[in-house]
Amino acid sequence: MGKIKLYSNESIKRVIAFIPPGHQHVRVIIELKDGIIILHEASVAGILRAYINVVTHPSRRAIELVSTKLPKSVRKQGYAEAQLIESDRPENEVLRDSIELWSNAELITG
Repeated sequence: MGKIKLYSNESIKRVIAFIPPGHQHVRVIIELKDGIIILHEASVAGILRAYINVVTHPSRRAIELVSTKLPKSVRKQGYAEAQLIESDRPENEVLRDSIELWSNAELITG
């Protein structure tokens, strides 16, 4: 694993959501102080699903999604083969590992 970075809101220059010509799915560009990240719609959907699961649940403190290849027979039409799916890890383990990563991150500011 490379360097762990924690980006403050001021270190994000801009965010762009767009659909490239000839495509049907959204891409999201996150322009940071020190680089650019471009995410496919399936990745953004997984991130949003994780966020909503934690922020709207009365007691949940963490959730982990892992990259999983779903066969065509299982996934909905139009969904990518590679999906971020909830892991079976206990919430307390996910939270513990997350706090360790967070506490070792370099804060990137404006």
